[in-house]
Amino acid sequence: MRIIPAIDIIEGKCVRLSKGDYNTKKIYNENPLEVAKEFEAHGIEYLHLVDLDGAKSKHIVNHKILESIATHTNLKIDFGGGLKSDKDLEVAFECGANQITGGSIAVKNPEIFESWLNKFGEEKIILGADANNEKVAISGWQEESEKMLIPFINEYLAKGAKYVICTDISKDGMLEGPSFELYKKILQQAENNDLKLNLIASGGISTFEELPSLAELGCEGTIIGKAIYEGRISLKQLENFILNA
Repeated sequence: MRIIPAIDIIEGKCVRLSKGDYNTKKIYNENPLEVAKEFEAHGIEYLHLVDLDGAKSKHIVNHKILESIATHTNLKIDFGGGLKSDKDLEVAFECGANQITGGSIAVKNPEIFESWLNKFGEEKIILGADANNEKVAISGWQEESEKMLIPFINEYLAKGAKYVICTDISKDGMLEGPSFELYKKILQQAENNDLKLNLIASGGISTFEELPSLAELGCEGTIIGKAIYEGRISLKQLENFILNA
């Protein structure tokens, strides 16, 4: 299972929110590159970089941060937040993203998201399926759609999507543990429908012991944010997990 630390950006700073609420913003570091370099120094290869300003303004904003991290580290970066047009994707890839994550766009404009899968390929495009009460949430989690989570995921898997990041918003930033039952259900449904799924768990990771459990469940990767920044999980622990995997 891949370990994917998260860096969320507001106004160029590394922050974390609780349940996606911008009013809960807590700044952890004013220099995201510094944070990324520290991850890399502990054997981490992947990074989940979220442009929260972009998510709010519905177009890419913090591409210079992406470019800086991509230029000065060897981290494989998946980038998301406000990507709405082919131009946004071109900027993201030009600035060094290995993959991009599209969430709201997959709900509001499925034709565009499907065109990205066809144009850039399944390895480059991640479906962001964020949920509240098993309904898909959009617009930086400010809105709840009427789409039910599991049929939404399966629909896109049938159309060629391969990677899915699923965040249970009720868990995000709360350090109360991830949604094991939800992930189990998603993986089971995909298997029942003969659909290939690389599921990346996100939200609520609070202790190191949860990581082997997510791996055992069948998650392909897990995104860890606040647990690192709050010292609940040390980078040394993650380094050892990666070495022993």
